[in-house]
Amino acid sequence: MENATRKTLTLGGWSGRRVLSFIAGAGMIAASVMTIRHFFLANYPATIFTGSFCDVSAFFNCDSSAFSPIAQVMGVPLGYFGLVAGALVALGAVVPSEAFEKTNRFLSLFNALGVIALLLYSVVVMGSLCLLCSGYYVFSILSFVLFWMYGDGRGERGFAVRFTQPAVKLLAVFAVVGLAGAYGFRLYHDAKKEAQVGAAVRIVREYYELPRVASPSFISPYWSVKSTERFEDAPIHIVEYADFLCPDCYYLAQQLDRLEKEFAGKINIAFQFFPLDGTCNSVVPEKANLHPGACETAYIAAGNLPLFREIHDEIWAHFRSVRNPEWRRELARKYGTEGAMGDPAIRDLVERIINTGAEYERTSDEYTHGIRSTPTMIINNRMIIGTLPYGELRAIFQALVDERESGSRRFIENWVPPARKK
Repeated sequence: MENATRKTLTLGGWSGRRVLSFIAGAGMIAASVMTIRHFFLANYPATIFTGSFCDVSAFFNCDSSAFSPIAQVMGVPLGYFGLVAGALVALGAVVPSEAFEKTNRFLSLFNALGVIALLLYSVVVMGSLCLLCSGYYVFSILSFVLFWMYGDGRGERGFAVRFTQPAVKLLAVFAVVGLAGAYGFRLYHDAKKEAQVGAAVRIVREYYELPRVASPSFISPYWSVKSTERFEDAPIHIVEYADFLCPDCYYLAQQLDRLEKEFAGKINIAFQFFPLDGTCNSVVPEKANLHPGACETAYIAAGNLPLFREIHDEIWAHFRSVRNPEWRRELARKYGTEGAMGDPAIRDLVERIINTGAEYERTSDEYTHGIRSTPTMIINNRMIIGTLPYGELRAIFQALVDERESGSRRFIENWVPPARKK
């Protein structure tokens, strides 16, 4: 009888605070589900058309989180743990008990501490913030505040005591169920990895089904990889429309750096400047304010053609710093390109490269031209918009090499990932 009348967060009938607790739990579930979905879409696309696109700005984007080292723990997406926490909060509001509330209150403290740690890691270390994750952060803090303000024993016991008295039996049950679910997610993650063998073959087929497009009328003289003097002579030749402040371009740069070593002497990559910054790019006015400072970075990189590859690599190696104007000024001083911003020849050259993006037919009703986001690659005259994981890109590259060397596409039937070759 005592529990039925006690005014706590979840006990004593459907009060406004109990409804809020349920909403907080449901919000945590929804944000976690979307985060998990994005993790798998980004890392294991099913087709060439379903890569990752979650880049609101250089700072607000989810792709950096999906590709980060902390996106999963031992094969379990980080969002799964949020899903469990949200489910317990929502369930505790629907079927409340004193033991359940005490245990959820205990878990809310650790969840809040974890949220703060992840937020700091994202902002300070990664230099970005995932909007899907931010939704989870907001609902998690709301849940913690509700337990702090209305949890059983408020005003009668100290903070540490109130938040460290879980029902041990319930905690043990939750741990067992949570670990079982984590194991299931790990198996699913492993299955997605295995399925990439078939996905790679499918993506290569889809690549060859893409319509052929012409090379831009002006191919950038700024090559990040050069294997032959003539651009088209390499078995793999890529026109890479990219932006030095674009998180997905940063991810692609890491993939291409790895693939350059595997396909040494077989790749040419022309870096086609396409900063999503209205200061110099009028091709995509809808994205004119996406990456402030991207035009300045492009001018700095273009200011010293012989050292472009070195500048290119340094920018990607310090991607977290490139948004800082002072860091860009120091970069310009280091490579003697301080005057690039005001150099009419450099500005005209960068503008000429950017404007080739207007030569391609629209690929979306939203945008006027085909080159409308970064990264966009034209690989051997077929356009891929967005990013692909290493395995899928490697599959396409291997198919192109096989085709050049043998005149056939036997790769599609014969390809086996390197890790599985005997």
